[in-house]
Amino acid sequence: MANNHIEIEIKVNLENVKPLLDFLESKAVFQAEKRQIDEYFSPLHDDFLAVRPVEKWLRLRNANDKYSLNYKNWYFDVEGKSNHCDEFETRIDELEPVKKMLSALNFKSIVIVDKLRKIWTYQDYEIAIDEVKNLGDFVEIEYIGKDNQADPKKVTDEMIVFLKNLNCGKITRNYVGYPFQLLFPDEVKYDIL
Repeated sequence: MANNHIEIEIKVNLENVKPLLDFLESKAVFQAEKRQIDEYFSPLHDDFLAVRPVEKWLRLRNANDKYSLNYKNWYFDVEGKSNHCDEFETRIDELEPVKKMLSALNFKSIVIVDKLRKIWTYQDYEIAIDEVKNLGDFVEIEYIGKDNQADPKKVTDEMIVFLKNLNCGKITRNYVGYPFQLLFPDEVKYDIL
């Protein structure tokens, strides 16, 4: 994350993930393997799903029995593509009291994303290989460099070049994330890079 509240990332499918895995095993630092169960919520008074593309997500995460609450507000260009969002996240001790609070505030659960994530770091990137239940396999690259003024478009273009230089074959990118793909699979648009 470039600064504490901006997230710059891409999410892609690769035709051939083996060159990336070989690179990560030889040049990157393995961080962790985690099962992440993410439950997404929307307030009844401000239906996040009523807007396309969906700009706001509120998530409760269980990552190997470590819990967090996360809110993201995505910025989209005129073509409905995004390279970054405002992100606010905090650890929490327990999920159930937070779920009860959200319910009392008229938030409803809208989707659960269940994934196995393997995470590496390489230079200014955190690179995750995700196996997402009912969706398939994805690669997520997030900028974790120190430049607080990094240009999101430039950084994400560099991420694509990084993958292309590894000869991973066809790269398919979407801009909507896992919850949207599970909720509205017919509305997902992809770029072939």
